[in-house]
Amino acid sequence: MHTNMFRASKIFVFEERLAESPFIEKFWRTRSEPFASFISVAVSHWEIVVTRHNDQIYLTVRGPETRATNSPIPENAEFFGIQFTPGTFMPSLPITQLVDASLTLREASGQSFWLNGSAWEFPDYDNADSFVSKLVREGLLVRDPIVEAVLQGQPTHLCLRSVQRRVLRATGLTQVAIRQIERATKAVELLEKGATILDTVEQTGYADQSHLNRSVKRFFGRTPVQIVRERV
Repeated sequence: MHTNMFRASKIFVFEERLAESPFIEKFWRTRSEPFASFISVAVSHWEIVVTRHNDQIYLTVRGPETRATNSPIPENAEFFGIQFTPGTFMPSLPITQLVDASLTLREASGQSFWLNGSAWEFPDYDNADSFVSKLVREGLLVRDPIVEAVLQGQPTHLCLRSVQRRVLRATGLTQVAIRQIERATKAVELLEKGATILDTVEQTGYADQSHLNRSVKRFFGRTPVQIVRERV
């Protein structure tokens, strides 16, 4: 088993598909690879992950992550995920309590779990659209279009304090934290596509190379120099 630490995108083979629902960014699935662990990078979104391992099924709600961490990889496991769009949230599971954390919902039976006092059948990659639609119908999944508009830089009629409160409620993060993660993500994309470190500093608006180094290291667990070396 490999012991070197890499990001999920460098280890796992993902199958992904988009959804017509405005609540969903994408569906994905993958399986274990022969690595002991991976670097879980910072992300501003939250997601539901269903894990099948040793004849058991777990449904975990994973909140946004504000720093890179090391996550173990169980052997012979299969994973399926639902990544939600900005502004989508579950009122019964406050996302502010899941920042840098996760919650595995209690099993109801071998094929179901408890959510809001009811037993729900575990979704899979193929029927996830129906699962999400049912969550919406039951009022367990809602969407604040103001938040999505704000994060896209569109003007709103709300005061700053109202905007800040709604962004925090729907994402668990402040707008500043979201922008920081997005900027580091853009920097890593540029570095992986062949940009130099100095060009990346300029294109992403970091104050200097040291600022870029600190940000990328915090959010991605790698320095820009390491990322450049790994692309070769």
